[in-house]
Amino acid sequence: MFTVAIQMDPIEKIDIAGDSTFALALEGQSRGHALVYYGPRDLTFREGKVTARVRPLAVRAVKGDHFTLGETRVYDLSKADVVLMRQDPPFDMAYITATHVLEHIHPGTLVVNDPGQVRNAPEKIFVTQFRDLMPPTLITSDRLEINEFRSQYKDIILKPLYGNGGAGVFRVKPDDENFGSIMEMFTQFYREPVIVQRYLPEVRKGDKRIILVDGEFVGAINRVPQKGQIRSNLAVGGRAEAVELTARDREICAAIGPELKRRGLLFVGIDVIGDYLTEINVTSPTGAVALKTFTGIDATDILWERIESLRAKA
Repeated sequence: MFTVAIQMDPIEKIDIAGDSTFALALEGQSRGHALVYYGPRDLTFREGKVTARVRPLAVRAVKGDHFTLGETRVYDLSKADVVLMRQDPPFDMAYITATHVLEHIHPGTLVVNDPGQVRNAPEKIFVTQFRDLMPPTLITSDRLEINEFRSQYKDIILKPLYGNGGAGVFRVKPDDENFGSIMEMFTQFYREPVIVQRYLPEVRKGDKRIILVDGEFVGAINRVPQKGQIRSNLAVGGRAEAVELTARDREICAAIGPELKRRGLLFVGIDVIGDYLTEINVTSPTGAVALKTFTGIDATDILWERIESLRAKA
């Protein structure tokens, strides 16, 4: 039996019907592992030691009564067998700081995913390592560069570089008079560059979420946007459905899998629209619940098998 510390967002606010972190906790508990829960703000580094104010956690698949927490105590995270770093983005300095702190205990305590590699692989930037797989993409704060890109590709997508869940994603058509206002909004609310991509009309047929464990393909679902929406994220109303992988999908998985494994990125969700890889999600990947619902494949079981194997070799 392992002690598993789960670093996550407030557990009382999650939707257990679709939350992958909750599914991971349920599976870990069913295997006999002891769970403790804490939030990113409970994490402390002091004189070489990493601690957190944790509470023992018990979970159950009962809506409205899905968890019980024990008494708070200060816990040396180096004593844990596994830390699941599962808080949602935004991938800001608070997130980056947490990766630096957790690096002090990894790999003696197995942090999933490897915190240093999480820091070095933000979703929309890591994908640029695979240029032949991605759509035409621009990352910049230079308005003239964005204007030139728009002139070339006409129909474009603008989104925050470190956003998540489909927040702040805009489609700008060639005749869209809101372009200037959108750019002003990005300048006002985001210090980081914007990411601009050619609009992929294939998104109307869906945006595939493909889950990989330790670089190996596990399963996939398709997320179809609602009518009148460009965003297919389940968090903003996208509809999940079963899907078969194409030869191109398998080519993408084969191309990125070895690099994911090399980096210690055990649980990853990639997004594929048409023939293009658009994101590699390594911070708090979702999709495990929908995958099990529509295909019967349990990614949490496969991930725990891998975690237990790695701990057995430690």
